[in-house]
Amino acid sequence: MSKGLIGKKMGMTQIFDEKGMVVPVTVIEAGPCVVAQVKTVETDGYNAVQLGFGEIKAKKVNKPMAGHFAKANVDAKKHLREFRSEEPAEVKVGDEVKADIFAQGEKVDVQGISKGKGFQGVIKRHGQHRGPMGHGSMYHRRPGSMGSTSTPGRVFKGKKLPGHMGVQKITIQNLEVVKVDMDKNVLLVKGSVPGPKGAILKIKSSVKMSK
Repeated sequence: MSKGLIGKKMGMTQIFDEKGMVVPVTVIEAGPCVVAQVKTVETDGYNAVQLGFGEIKAKKVNKPMAGHFAKANVDAKKHLREFRSEEPAEVKVGDEVKADIFAQGEKVDVQGISKGKGFQGVIKRHGQHRGPMGHGSMYHRRPGSMGSTSTPGRVFKGKKLPGHMGVQKITIQNLEVVKVDMDKNVLLVKGSVPGPKGAILKIKSSVKMSK
Protein backbone atom coordinates (compact mmCIF):
# COMPACT_ATOMS: atom_id res chain seq x y z
CA MET A 1 0.00 0.00 0.00
CA SER A 2 1.03 3.64 -0.28
CA LYS A 3 2.15 4.75 3.15
CA GLY A 4 -0.59 6.42 5.17
CA LEU A 5 -1.77 7.13 8.71
CA ILE A 6 -4.61 8.79 10.57
CA GLY A 7 -3.44 11.41 13.05
CA LYS A 8 -4.61 14.12 15.42
CA LYS A 9 -3.34 17.70 15.32
CA MET A 10 -1.85 18.56 18.71
CA GLY A 11 -0.78 22.11 17.90
CA MET A 12 2.19 24.08 16.58
CA THR A 13 5.61 24.88 18.02
CA GLN A 14 9.13 25.57 16.79
CA ILE A 15 12.40 23.68 17.00
CA PHE A 16 16.00 24.34 16.01
CA ASP A 17 17.68 22.36 13.25
CA GLU A 18 21.34 21.31 13.15
CA LYS A 19 22.27 24.72 11.69
CA GLY A 20 20.59 26.58 14.53
CA MET A 21 17.73 27.81 12.34
CA VAL A 22 14.21 28.04 13.75
CA VAL A 23 11.79 25.64 12.06
CA PRO A 24 8.00 26.05 12.59
CA VAL A 25 6.42 22.60 12.98
CA THR A 26 3.01 21.05 13.55
CA VAL A 27 2.89 18.30 16.17
CA ILE A 28 0.74 15.37 15.01
CA GLU A 29 -0.19 12.33 17.07
CA ALA A 30 0.22 9.80 14.25
CA GLY A 31 -1.43 6.52 15.15
CA PRO A 32 -1.23 3.85 16.25
CA CYS A 33 -3.75 2.77 13.62
CA VAL A 34 -5.21 -0.68 13.14
CA VAL A 35 -6.03 -2.25 9.76
CA ALA A 36 -9.81 -2.72 9.82
CA GLN A 37 -10.26 -3.87 6.22
CA VAL A 38 -8.22 -4.68 3.12
CA LYS A 39 -10.01 -4.06 -0.18
CA THR A 40 -8.95 -5.68 -3.45
CA VAL A 41 -9.94 -5.43 -7.10
CA GLU A 42 -11.48 -8.90 -6.96
CA THR A 43 -13.82 -8.17 -4.04
CA ASP A 44 -14.36 -4.39 -4.14
CA GLY A 45 -13.23 -3.22 -7.57
CA TYR A 46 -10.16 -1.35 -6.29
CA ASN A 47 -7.20 -1.77 -3.96
CA ALA A 48 -7.28 0.06 -0.64
CA VAL A 49 -6.58 -0.27 3.05
CA GLN A 50 -9.01 0.94 5.70
CA LEU A 51 -7.38 2.15 8.92
CA GLY A 52 -9.01 2.81 12.28
CA PHE A 53 -7.83 5.37 14.83
CA GLY A 54 -8.95 6.59 18.24
CA GLU A 55 -10.57 4.78 21.14
CA ILE A 56 -14.35 4.65 21.56
CA LYS A 57 -16.63 2.81 23.96
CA ALA A 58 -18.30 -0.24 22.43
CA LYS A 59 -21.77 0.98 23.52
CA LYS A 60 -21.35 4.11 21.39
CA VAL A 61 -20.84 2.11 18.18
CA ASN A 62 -23.95 1.36 16.09
CA LYS A 63 -24.74 -2.22 15.10
CA PRO A 64 -23.48 -2.10 11.48
CA MET A 65 -20.10 -0.73 12.56
CA ALA A 66 -19.94 -3.11 15.52
CA GLY A 67 -20.41 -6.00 13.07
CA HIS A 68 -17.73 -4.52 10.81
CA PHE A 69 -15.19 -4.44 13.65
CA ALA A 70 -16.25 -7.88 14.90
CA LYS A 71 -15.69 -9.37 11.44
CA ALA A 72 -12.16 -7.93 11.43
CA ASN A 73 -11.67 -9.09 15.05
CA VAL A 74 -10.37 -5.68 16.12
CA ASP A 75 -11.43 -3.24 18.83
CA ALA A 76 -13.88 -0.52 17.79
CA LYS A 77 -12.25 2.69 16.56
CA LYS A 78 -13.67 6.19 16.48
CA HIS A 79 -12.33 7.20 13.06
CA LEU A 80 -11.98 5.24 9.82
CA ARG A 81 -10.12 6.36 6.69
CA GLU A 82 -9.26 4.64 3.41
CA PHE A 83 -5.92 4.78 1.64
CA ARG A 84 -6.01 3.84 -2.04
CA SER A 85 -3.24 1.83 -3.65
CA GLU A 86 -2.40 0.68 -7.18
CA GLU A 87 -1.12 -2.65 -5.92
CA PRO A 88 -2.53 -5.19 -3.44
CA ALA A 89 -1.81 -4.27 0.16
CA GLU A 90 1.13 -5.79 1.99
CA VAL A 91 -0.63 -5.55 5.36
CA LYS A 92 -3.28 -7.81 6.84
CA VAL A 93 -6.44 -7.13 8.83
CA GLY A 94 -5.53 -6.57 12.48
CA ASP A 95 -2.02 -5.26 11.78
CA GLU A 96 -0.95 -2.14 13.64
CA VAL A 97 0.52 0.82 11.75
CA LYS A 98 2.60 3.39 13.64
CA ALA A 99 4.50 6.60 12.98
CA ASP A 100 7.70 4.72 12.13
CA ILE A 101 6.43 4.11 8.57
CA PHE A 102 7.64 7.67 7.89
CA ALA A 103 11.24 8.84 8.16
CA GLN A 104 12.91 12.19 8.81
CA GLY A 105 13.20 14.22 5.62
CA GLU A 106 10.35 12.41 3.86
CA LYS A 107 7.63 14.41 2.09
CA VAL A 108 3.98 13.88 3.06
CA ASP A 109 0.54 15.19 2.09
CA VAL A 110 -1.73 16.15 4.99
CA GLN A 111 -5.50 16.38 4.57
CA GLY A 112 -7.96 17.83 7.06
CA ILE A 113 -11.05 20.00 7.54
CA SER A 114 -10.27 23.72 7.76
CA LYS A 115 -11.44 25.90 10.65
CA GLY A 116 -14.98 27.24 10.39
CA LYS A 117 -15.17 31.04 10.23
CA GLY A 118 -18.91 31.49 9.92
CA PHE A 119 -20.51 34.04 7.56
CA GLN A 120 -17.85 36.37 6.16
CA GLY A 121 -17.70 39.25 3.71
CA VAL A 122 -15.83 39.43 0.43
CA ILE A 123 -12.71 41.02 1.94
CA LYS A 124 -12.03 38.19 4.37
CA ARG A 125 -13.53 35.41 2.26
CA HIS A 126 -12.07 36.28 -1.16
CA GLY A 127 -9.33 38.83 -0.42
CA GLN A 128 -11.02 41.68 -2.28
CA HIS A 129 -10.05 45.34 -1.77
CA ARG A 130 -12.09 47.71 0.36
CA GLY A 131 -13.59 50.96 -0.85
CA PRO A 132 -12.41 54.48 0.11
CA MET A 133 -12.41 55.09 3.86
CA GLY A 134 -13.43 58.77 3.70
CA HIS A 135 -16.49 59.74 5.74
CA GLY A 136 -18.54 60.56 2.66
CA SER A 137 -17.68 57.37 0.82
CA MET A 138 -20.56 55.27 2.13
CA TYR A 139 -18.76 52.31 0.56
CA HIS A 140 -16.18 50.45 2.64
CA ARG A 141 -16.53 46.64 2.74
CA ARG A 142 -19.45 45.90 0.43
CA PRO A 143 -19.16 43.44 -2.47
CA GLY A 144 -19.73 45.93 -5.30
CA SER A 145 -21.92 45.98 -8.39
CA MET A 146 -24.07 42.93 -9.12
CA GLY A 147 -24.30 43.54 -12.89
CA SER A 148 -26.20 45.55 -15.46
CA THR A 149 -29.98 46.10 -15.52
CA SER A 150 -31.89 43.97 -18.02
CA THR A 151 -28.79 42.40 -19.58
CA PRO A 152 -27.90 39.98 -18.12
CA GLY A 153 -30.47 40.82 -15.46
CA ARG A 154 -29.15 38.26 -13.01
CA VAL A 155 -26.11 37.37 -10.95
CA PHE A 156 -23.86 34.80 -12.61
CA LYS A 157 -23.29 31.56 -10.75
CA GLY A 158 -19.91 31.52 -9.01
CA LYS A 159 -19.70 35.27 -8.38
CA LYS A 160 -17.57 35.96 -5.33
CA LEU A 161 -19.97 37.15 -2.67
CA PRO A 162 -20.30 36.99 1.13
CA GLY A 163 -21.13 33.59 2.56
CA HIS A 164 -20.09 30.69 4.73
CA MET A 165 -16.31 30.36 5.05
CA GLY A 166 -14.21 27.42 6.17
CA VAL A 167 -15.12 23.81 7.05
CA GLN A 168 -13.67 22.57 3.75
CA LYS A 169 -11.52 19.55 2.99
CA ILE A 170 -8.00 20.93 2.44
CA THR A 171 -4.86 19.04 1.41
CA ILE A 172 -1.41 20.53 1.98
CA GLN A 173 1.15 18.79 -0.22
CA ASN A 174 4.88 18.10 0.09
CA LEU A 175 5.35 18.90 3.78
CA GLU A 176 8.67 17.75 5.20
CA VAL A 177 8.79 15.37 8.14
CA VAL A 178 11.23 17.11 10.49
CA LYS A 179 11.24 14.51 13.26
CA VAL A 180 9.69 11.16 14.17
CA ASP A 181 9.26 10.49 17.91
CA MET A 182 8.52 6.79 18.26
CA ASP A 183 8.30 6.90 22.07
CA LYS A 184 5.29 9.23 21.89
CA ASN A 185 4.14 8.16 18.40
CA VAL A 186 4.41 11.75 17.19
CA LEU A 187 5.34 13.34 13.87
CA LEU A 188 6.76 16.84 13.59
CA VAL A 189 5.85 18.24 10.18
CA LYS A 190 7.30 21.49 8.84
CA GLY A 191 4.69 24.22 8.42
CA SER A 192 0.98 24.36 9.19
CA VAL A 193 -1.81 21.91 8.43
CA PRO A 194 -5.60 22.39 8.17
CA GLY A 195 -7.93 22.40 11.16
CA PRO A 196 -7.92 23.40 14.84
CA LYS A 197 -6.21 21.57 17.67
CA GLY A 198 -7.65 18.08 17.95
CA ALA A 199 -8.54 17.91 14.26
CA ILE A 200 -8.34 14.48 12.61
CA LEU A 201 -5.82 14.38 9.77
CA LYS A 202 -5.09 11.99 6.94
CA ILE A 203 -1.34 11.70 6.35
CA LYS A 204 0.07 9.93 3.32
CA SER A 205 3.30 9.81 1.37
CA SER A 206 3.70 12.44 -1.34
CA VAL A 207 5.01 9.82 -3.77
CA LYS A 208 2.45 9.34 -6.55
CA MET A 209 1.39 5.80 -5.69
CA SER A 210 -2.35 6.05 -5.05
CA LYS A 211 -5.35 7.66 -6.66
